[in-house]
Amino acid sequence: MLRESFIFLPRVSYRTEQRIWKHADDWNSFLSAKNMPRMSKKTKKGHDQSVNRAKAALRKDDHKSLARIFPGKEHWRLYQHFRNETAFLDIETGPYGDVSMVGIFDGKQTKQFVQGINLDRKTLSDELSNYKSLVTFNGKSFDVPMLKKWFKLPFEMPHIDLMHVCHRVGLSGGLKSIEKQMDIKRPKILTYVTGEDAAELWRCWKATGDREFFDMLLSYNEEDCVNLQRIADVTVPKLWNSLKQQYY
Repeated sequence: MLRESFIFLPRVSYRTEQRIWKHADDWNSFLSAKNMPRMSKKTKKGHDQSVNRAKAALRKDDHKSLARIFPGKEHWRLYQHFRNETAFLDIETGPYGDVSMVGIFDGKQTKQFVQGINLDRKTLSDELSNYKSLVTFNGKSFDVPMLKKWFKLPFEMPHIDLMHVCHRVGLSGGLKSIEKQMDIKRPKILTYVTGEDAAELWRCWKATGDREFFDMLLSYNEEDCVNLQRIADVTVPKLWNSLKQQYY
């Protein structure tokens, strides 16, 4: 997927990319071709330089450079390469719009950072430095701006916002709606819990100290994080296949 992508080249649209595929399956075959139909020699030379920069970044596993090379809305193409080094992230907010909890699933376990316990800039920054890509749902509009606002984090890694990926493959609505469409089930106790309920759970825990509220919030947040991987594993290949099918 990554080595077959040409969408990062200047002025290359989806249609142009599909035209390139007729003559070059991947970066190596593109570089070995002396000419490309409907592409001037000057343009081809410039594209060769861009492809070589991408190859060099990939060879070094330089995720930050690849994040800059690929347009943000195309970061999903990097998912499979960095899947085992991905942070599946979801945040919860308190009643005052502050960040109450950050959950990060690494594919095996979920780590949760809670306001007043272990949630601070250095701890989050240290944790995120362990990953080479980020997956969220609506995170480009919500989670990441919130974390930038409250913790001044730079977020230089590739960021796959699954909301946009899902919508491009015909899955509409919010995270819970898409889970239902994909037959992803949550524990019964969490079936009807929403983001607004999560904020209320936080308020109730802070007001009463009742651990039951806190434990339910932890479970809710963990489900949000874990299900991101399940959704990405299905929707990212589906989106890629849909592009390739349009080509064929």
